[in-house]
Amino acid sequence: MEAESSSPLARRTALTRSRLAPNPGPMSLEGTNSYLIGPEDSAGAAVVDPGPLDEQHLRALAAGRVQLILITHRHADHTAGAARLHELTGAPVRAADPNHCIEAQPLQDGEVLSVAGTEMRVMATPGHTSDSVCLHLPSDGPAGSVLTGDTILGRGTTMIDHPDGRLGDYLSSLNRLEPLGPATVLPAHGPVLPALDAVVRAYRAHRLDRLAQIRSAITGLGPDAGVREVTDVVYADADPSVRRAAESSVAAQLEYLRTVL
Repeated sequence: MEAESSSPLARRTALTRSRLAPNPGPMSLEGTNSYLIGPEDSAGAAVVDPGPLDEQHLRALAAGRVQLILITHRHADHTAGAARLHELTGAPVRAADPNHCIEAQPLQDGEVLSVAGTEMRVMATPGHTSDSVCLHLPSDGPAGSVLTGDTILGRGTTMIDHPDGRLGDYLSSLNRLEPLGPATVLPAHGPVLPALDAVVRAYRAHRLDRLAQIRSAITGLGPDAGVREVTDVVYADADPSVRRAAESSVAAQLEYLRTVL
């Protein structure tokens, strides 16, 4: 049965609007933010992260004369509606992972996309997943904006989807994003945030704090402690609905501590 979906398009920045998909949950927060990119007077738009396979949501996005569909990473809450939106609009689908591309080539790090009168620079930001990308819109307001997918969320922190996602990669991606300064953060889940560099610093501090907690847990449990044991200690108060995500992040951090540091 098709889900109910009545979220309107909302202006987020001079060059972006978003529509909230009807897929709320412990990992997706209120749902996936699907973005339409392009100035108000543009004859077309690009869609970033079409979200779930929900007909009403996708038809609302398709009304924007879609010229290109972009995917920030492989997870189904971002990609499941892409093929149907392609059917509705004829627009090609591009992602870093060729498995999610339709009638188009994979996105390349550093590539500049020109669509609907707007330029977007592709930034490879692996860590949450190996194929994660962010999209930098340098002319979107005084400091520009960045569509961050799940690399940075509007609320809370990002899961490292180990083993595909790696903590070392994620920390490197944060280092790459910070020099963009106080760009507006346009996340795929949660509210818009005002300053990317400040958010990056907070994310980094959180990761380092978690690493310290895991080191402490290993000291108490022993050097061969497993993911479940460490999760029981470090995420003792975590809701059962996010237990898998907690274990995935612990696995990524244990690997980092044991093989990188």
